[in-house]
Amino acid sequence: MAGYSSTKDDQLKRLRRIEGQIRGIAKMVEEDKYCIDVLTQVSAATKALQSVALGLLDEHMAHCVVDAARVGGDEQAAKLREASDAIARLVRS
Repeated sequence: MAGYSSTKDDQLKRLRRIEGQIRGIAKMVEEDKYCIDVLTQVSAATKALQSVALGLLDEHMAHCVVDAARVGGDEQAAKLREASDAIARLVRS
């Protein structure tokens, strides 16, 4: 079971809103809207995606990593490595 199962509906709602934002940005480009206005919307969509990513990471840490820590051994090391890699990807983006 995924660590975010308890918040799946909320995550999907947020992603659908972001999808709508992206469609809105595409429409702005199609309509030759002012560059700064488009960039403002891109920034808002980016922040929204980052928020989803941080929520998923939080759920992963609270469930998957904690469960693996209880088991210990190779599973613990693998989940900690995954979490560390995910954090690194988020920091770079």
